[in-house]
Amino acid sequence: MSRTGLIDPVCEMSEGGVKASLKELHGLVKKTQEHRVAAGTTITNIHRTQEKMKNEAKVSTYFKNKLKTLYQNGIEDARKEAELLQQCLDKINEVKTVKVKTAPLRKSVLFVNDSDIRKPKTAMRRSVLMAMLHQTAHQLPVWKPSFPLEKPSHLCKPPPLCGAMPPEPGHVSKPGEQVCARIKTPEGEEQWILAEVVSYNAHQGKYTVEDIDEEGRSSRESHVLTRRKVSSLPTMKADPTLSPSALHLKGQLVMAIYPQTTCFYRGIINALPNRADSDYSVLFEENSYAEGYSPPLKVPQRYVLPIKEARKKVTKNKHSILLLNNYYCTYKTRHAKFVFFSIISPSFRSTMLAV
Repeated sequence: MSRTGLIDPVCEMSEGGVKASLKELHGLVKKTQEHRVAAGTTITNIHRTQEKMKNEAKVSTYFKNKLKTLYQNGIEDARKEAELLQQCLDKINEVKTVKVKTAPLRKSVLFVNDSDIRKPKTAMRRSVLMAMLHQTAHQLPVWKPSFPLEKPSHLCKPPPLCGAMPPEPGHVSKPGEQVCARIKTPEGEEQWILAEVVSYNAHQGKYTVEDIDEEGRSSRESHVLTRRKVSSLPTMKADPTLSPSALHLKGQLVMAIYPQTTCFYRGIINALPNRADSDYSVLFEENSYAEGYSPPLKVPQRYVLPIKEARKKVTKNKHSILLLNNYYCTYKTRHAKFVFFSIISPSFRSTMLAV
């Protein structure tokens, strides 16, 4: 509700949904605690049975069968508790998502008083923007395999856009989603930035995106880009314990947001997250340092992407250089001759281009 007494229907609906979700969460937490207390009886019986077995010279069939039954009950209790805890986590993530999505909307409908109804200011201070981006990144849900497990958790394949997992073929980001977009600056240089999808034209295969950073401008800068110039951000975080395959590798070349900016730069993974809520350690390419890389900097999982090189056309005078499997093919238009060179090492490329 705004200070004028006006009720924004979207905010009101979101508030109602949050209240209902919190009520359900309270019920789930209570149910989890009750189940944990009941399951404690099984653990107690296991300990008592093991104590009785210490006096036995040889474990009898009776104790073997009893322990087997108790262990099976304990495993089932643990699986049930894990399911309840996962439901609690899902409900918490649901509430967080609604809060994050409605935060800008709440700010836009607040007015000072009835006589001061004005158009909301669209610009946002950089400190506020950085705080929101950091909060959004750490509020991403953590993917966990569903129970009951058909195979060990570390062998379960994470879904698309979980951590370092690529999107599904043909994936299209929806309006309102944040993406990494390659734009051309006024100076003519190409740069990867954090942007928000406005729309997607399926017929042309092009996105319309807006630069998320409004600093120095009265409104967001809009760009029309092909799908190749837009990369989707992860929608879930990877747990290093449960899904290590969904993490980038140490030493891997990536694109990552430089801290306190909205631009993606090339860097190398220095260290992996050790928990689901921890960040990558990234060494950014930086010529001002003697080693050519910056000191290790922390970057959330959401803002670390596999490197996506621009498609380059390599030409030299009348030569067109083509890479065919493991051969460079140099076509000389004047003499209409093909000369093939086998690649032995990348260091020979300069020699090949000079032919």
